[in-house]
Amino acid sequence: MDYIQFFGLSGEPFSNVPNPKYYFDSPQHAAARNYLIHAAQGVRGLAVLTGEIGTGKTMVIRKILSDLNSLGGFRVGLVILTHSNFPPRWLYTKIANLMGLRDFEKPEEIVGRISDRLMELYHRGERTIILVDEANKLKDETILEELRGLLNLEISDTRLITFILSGLPELDNYLAQNKALYQRIAVKVKLRPMGPETIKSYIGHRLSLVNGSTEIFTEPAIHLIIRYSEGKARVVNTICDNAMFEAFVQKRKPIDEYIVERVISNLGYRLE
Repeated sequence: MDYIQFFGLSGEPFSNVPNPKYYFDSPQHAAARNYLIHAAQGVRGLAVLTGEIGTGKTMVIRKILSDLNSLGGFRVGLVILTHSNFPPRWLYTKIANLMGLRDFEKPEEIVGRISDRLMELYHRGERTIILVDEANKLKDETILEELRGLLNLEISDTRLITFILSGLPELDNYLAQNKALYQRIAVKVKLRPMGPETIKSYIGHRLSLVNGSTEIFTEPAIHLIIRYSEGKARVVNTICDNAMFEAFVQKRKPIDEYIVERVISNLGYRLE
């Protein structure tokens, strides 16, 4: 038996995997999602989502990816950055590959072939959207200039490609280094931590997805989770998941504040 069976659930409620099925449409996340979908539908060119670690940026991006694919009429690509060292023309090559373009005889022809492909998609009624997660790693001036160059691709005053960048707050500072690029930001959203009532609803939502309810946690336990999570969904997930396992080990129901306190201590969380 594991804690899923112990609590009579149909799955793990607090996984930190950014699966859109776990998405919670809190006021903060709904506003961010709506603004960014608006940028995609209007082909606004450049949209930026920023937020502290653990606030749910990646989940919003994955939800938007799912939404746009479901809506139809979009050609959507996702880029997840894992480092900040990029060779020249890296962005051009990445976007070209996402669009199915390869085998370039000369590096100089990449942009031309991207432009031709974007024109083809435009005439087919498809809007091209590129989502970039962990975009705060875009520090290199050369890469930022390549991004600006792609945003210059237009036809009849209509942009051929829209980028939605998601990253930590310093992303805004990096973009500001290129004034011409910064002025092209059409939509900017800052994802803020969830409030106490939203966190409680979030916990209930996650549990409801696996046939559970907030009765698994006592009110004092939830208050502790709210206090130590500081409104960050990732931390809520981590505390709740560990608390459920600890309760399973101790064979205790419901999960009270003492179990949560033990988990918080083990995780080393401190109030800032």
